[in-house]
Amino acid sequence: MLDAAAFPAALMAWDPNHLPGGASRRLIRTREAALEVSRRAVEDQLKICGRKRDADVYELFLSQKDLTEVIDLSRFKKLKYLWLQHNKLQGITFLTRNSCLTELYLNNNAIFEIKGLHSLPSLHILLLHHNELTNIDATVKELKGMPNLKILSLYQNPLCQYNLYRLYIINHLPGIEFLDQNQVTEKERRSMITIFNHRRTHIVQSIAFQRRVDASWNPRAPFKQKPSQRVPPDFAFANNVDKTVFDDPEDAVFIRSMKRSAMATTSLNWDTVPTQEEKYLDEKGTEPQMLTVTLR
Repeated sequence: MLDAAAFPAALMAWDPNHLPGGASRRLIRTREAALEVSRRAVEDQLKICGRKRDADVYELFLSQKDLTEVIDLSRFKKLKYLWLQHNKLQGITFLTRNSCLTELYLNNNAIFEIKGLHSLPSLHILLLHHNELTNIDATVKELKGMPNLKILSLYQNPLCQYNLYRLYIINHLPGIEFLDQNQVTEKERRSMITIFNHRRTHIVQSIAFQRRVDASWNPRAPFKQKPSQRVPPDFAFANNVDKTVFDDPEDAVFIRSMKRSAMATTSLNWDTVPTQEEKYLDEKGTEPQMLTVTLR
């Protein structure tokens, strides 16, 4: 049986003193009734599983119980799996000392904030889709406290309407492997770096051209105009075999961009392919030929 001391403890984090006397008392009674429903649901699960000690509880099935509140679950120190989907929860204040929790299912509720989830360092799977999360920055801040989080779902939340939502989540949570039921690809990680990490992108691109440049940027510094590039006097247009040696690699790139490259297209000459009737009459004895068209 669940210790009754956990029941009033869940009320301590909620202060109704700012409300009028009558409204405050009604809200307290409503919250107490909701916590009583939660307490009974937990007790029923313990009876079904045959658990007599809190230390023996590794999982709790509390889905589809019409729960609006959940009692403090910190007494279950070894709790690993918790199902709370398809309820009417609006917040998460009942997970404070459940450091062993690895899977948490909170989808299909009315949750508008996830304050408190950062205290779950072992969490591996977190499903939060079909909720009312609107603040993407506050959500990411809480999720950053989960170094082992690999599978996350946030779709069907208002925050998903943000521009570049998926890349934003990947940027701030690089350990995520599956987001919204789709695997995070290497292409998405490269795009994330290009969009959100301009300094790193600048350095990587400079190294690719065998030059390390100063990627720092001072908005108050005067704009440095790049000197105009001049064509060397010994340069010949449309001469792709030009072997001019340039001191500056950028000059070579500039010259190469001004030359027209050759493009060759090869296709079968269908006029030389005999038809079925010609094969029967053996009128064309030549082999099919290939045509090559070169454009410059």
